[in-house]
Amino acid sequence: MTEIRTRWLLILLVLGQLFLLAAQLPAPGSRPSFLETAALRAVAPFANVVAAAGGVGGAVMRDLALRRTLVAENRRLRTEVEELRQRTIRLEGMEESVLHLTQAVEYAEGADYPLVLADIVFIDYTSWLQTLVLSVKEGTVAVNQPAVVSEGLVGRVVVASGPYAKVQLITDRSASVGGMIERTHRQGVVRGAGRGSLELDFVPLQADVRVGDLVLTAGIDGIYPRGIPVGTVVAVEPGSELFHTIRLSPRVDFGVLDVVYLIEREPVPERVKEALPDAGP
Repeated sequence: MTEIRTRWLLILLVLGQLFLLAAQLPAPGSRPSFLETAALRAVAPFANVVAAAGGVGGAVMRDLALRRTLVAENRRLRTEVEELRQRTIRLEGMEESVLHLTQAVEYAEGADYPLVLADIVFIDYTSWLQTLVLSVKEGTVAVNQPAVVSEGLVGRVVVASGPYAKVQLITDRSASVGGMIERTHRQGVVRGAGRGSLELDFVPLQADVRVGDLVLTAGIDGIYPRGIPVGTVVAVEPGSELFHTIRLSPRVDFGVLDVVYLIEREPVPERVKEALPDAGP
């Protein structure tokens, strides 16, 4: 055992000497000695392994740093995208409001009768949008004044009290409007059917009625002027033995109203008032 240890010790000493010789710089212009070349050949594989390990470690560190940078950049971009999305939503809302107001102004300027602008302060959602409350200039509102927007007929004033007015919507089951099919001028009575829908009654079976027909106010009820859009025919069915059952979709979307116009008209004659439905709340 002692002899073997001695041999290994001698080998290690020789290798150490070779390493020291290899570490010495040769003189300028001289060639490396045999021992230096042998030492370099012996040490080179180990140096390559160490260099490769160092390269892998450096690459891993660079990848980790790049990953952290990409994660941070991704978060920043997500935040910017969300901010831009919210800004777009706000701009679209503003654009819709401007368009709505522009249409309202154009409608008021081109109307055939004087209009009074009224703000909506309350909508009765509990009864399927059947009534709403308006804020108006005191002294400018009266019972039975028609309420309209650029899209069509909204309803009529049923209560006037100071600067406020209560409007019965045409979709109210107790509401009725003299109606006329624009295409044929066939007249009937538009009634509220609840749940935001309408029906056109008293149109004979022999009358030509088609889905898509536009129904206007007929101007025969003493309240509403002639020619205001009321609704569009969405269904025509045989009703009784005499009349069609005609269902209408209102021209006005009551769920997006914010202002309406009240039509200023001459007072309804007393003899006509007696024939009108009760205008109570």
